[in-house]
Amino acid sequence: MVNVFVPKEIAPGETRVAVTPETVKKMVAAGLAVAIEQGAGAGAHFTDATYEDVGAGISTDRSASFADADLILSVLSPPASDLAQMKQSSMVVALMAPHQNHDEIKALKEGRVSCLAMELVPRISRAQAMDALSSQASIAGYKAVLLAAQRLGKYFPLLMTAAGTIPPARVVVMGAGVAGLQAVATAKRLGAVVEVSDIRDVVKEQVESLGGKFIELPDMGGGEGEGGYAREMGEEFLRRQREIVTRHVSQADVVICTALIPGKKAPTLVTEEMVKGMKEGSIVVDLAVAQGGNCELSKDGEEVTEHGVLILGPSNLPAETSVDASQLYARNIWALLDSILDKDAEQPAPKLDFEDEVIDGALLTHDGEIRHAPTREAIEGGTA
Repeated sequence: MVNVFVPKEIAPGETRVAVTPETVKKMVAAGLAVAIEQGAGAGAHFTDATYEDVGAGISTDRSASFADADLILSVLSPPASDLAQMKQSSMVVALMAPHQNHDEIKALKEGRVSCLAMELVPRISRAQAMDALSSQASIAGYKAVLLAAQRLGKYFPLLMTAAGTIPPARVVVMGAGVAGLQAVATAKRLGAVVEVSDIRDVVKEQVESLGGKFIELPDMGGGEGEGGYAREMGEEFLRRQREIVTRHVSQADVVICTALIPGKKAPTLVTEEMVKGMKEGSIVVDLAVAQGGNCELSKDGEEVTEHGVLILGPSNLPAETSVDASQLYARNIWALLDSILDKDAEQPAPKLDFEDEVIDGALLTHDGEIRHAPTREAIEGGTA
């Protein structure tokens, strides 16, 4: 029987868990032996007892559980010291952040441990249920607007009062991916006037369907890259984009930054000069801060005030909505795991089909090899 271990997340502020009682029940029914580290679900309000009720065991020995596991399910990558204890041919499924967790990936390679990185799952129709980046980004976009609304010194909606009219807040969203579109929808529900900047013309209809106004940019070729993500644009385009967007940012009460390019540093879309031109008391929320930030002045995990503007750099907003974030992530994990289980075997176990587009895209390491080319180049090409 395949031994599955779910460790407690140890990153500061991480409250999510990789499995819920709902998905553990499905794993046990599929013939897997599931062990949860004691207290792993506490941050998401899942008690050890709720896991035991659906057939999981509770582990009090993290080190022994890593050594015994055939399959590790985690939200973020466990540290290299844990991964080094795993046996050959075992597997890890997690958000691995391969652009920065080089020590962890080296440990997987040296231990000949396979790894499916959830952020590398290709963006295709068949893999939508496995798309952890989208499920977590949606939460981040929602929370970013609530965070801004809480800190802003004015109402979001238009109000007609006996003392006069209060105009609605003006919100500019940078990037119309999953997080950006959720930010648009949330800001509109709160009554704000919302404008959106994105280099992909194809998202204009989506923005307008949510009640946002699309900021037209210079026509310098389509900005859509692989998998529907934005592609990296040249400096001339970015310069002209900033010129256009600056006018809108200067009138905004809130700017929500969400623009990311997979595997690369986030583009700088809000410069210090743009911040200088913003209104006193306005707010920037930079969701791209963990990948370098869209705002030149944002700091990862910190809030700073520059030129009278409050700049928030929350690095893990999904963890602040731990219940739903865990529910969605656990379902993403199960969808991927269910797709690779060999259910015809006497003892169901993960089976990697290298011809499968999802597996080929998400497989970060296998059999002593780093299979993801950009990560392999970064680690083995002398740039790590």
